[in-house]
Amino acid sequence: MTDSTVSKRLDGKVVIITGGASGIGEATAHLFANNGARVVVIADIQDELGQRVTTSIGLHRCTYIHCDVTDEEQVKSMVDHTVQTYGRLDIMFSNAGIVSPTNQTILELSLIAFDRLLAANVRGMAACVKHAARAMVDGGVKGSIVCTASVSASMGSRKGTDYCMSKHAVLGLVRSASRQLGEYGIRVNCVSPLGVGTPMLCTAYQMEPEEVEKVFEPFTSLKGVGLKVNYVANAVLFLASDDSAFVTGHDLLVDGGYHPQ
Repeated sequence: MTDSTVSKRLDGKVVIITGGASGIGEATAHLFANNGARVVVIADIQDELGQRVTTSIGLHRCTYIHCDVTDEEQVKSMVDHTVQTYGRLDIMFSNAGIVSPTNQTILELSLIAFDRLLAANVRGMAACVKHAARAMVDGGVKGSIVCTASVSASMGSRKGTDYCMSKHAVLGLVRSASRQLGEYGIRVNCVSPLGVGTPMLCTAYQMEPEEVEKVFEPFTSLKGVGLKVNYVANAVLFLASDDSAFVTGHDLLVDGGYHPQ
């Protein structure tokens, strides 16, 4: 495979990335643009960061839209604006989400915090998949939808009960949507990273990215390798591109062989 081929893996594609102003979303936005996407639409509530990322990629191939995914009307408006402006939607990377504000064990579960987290991680994810899929079906586009799940989507947790539940729900969404949308040629997959040193997780842990890596390294099979946002972005690119043309309903683990004790 030549360098020119690699750089055109998303040639001409119109892409939306929610939560694209920082972390995994930001890294993926740069990667998608570098792989030939016609335009990358960054959707986030971090306006200053989102504008900064847009400028760094280039206003000729990247734009920013303020969107709170917990508000379905904002999600619909974001998708509609993208289709009206660029004529189609090829790829939706539904990445926006939040982490548990506390340890959230079942015995001390705050249902107020629970509702807030599920509004972003589950309701928001479902809204993004719903309206992206509708746009693709209406436009006759055989598109790709990728969601950000987590290693927590396939195992229990000693804490962060609400977060663990929310990521299990994402996996259920992906498995159901992939079956329902297959008849339209639309693929739906998710990527499940281990804890990665994004600004959000670093703030939650009050650690630097390298410190976050060290927290998880003892529980992985790969030694001397810390998870970087770029590794997750590369996995998303695979699922979004035609390299995974016959892959749907799949949960791609990016976890270094994680085995919690």
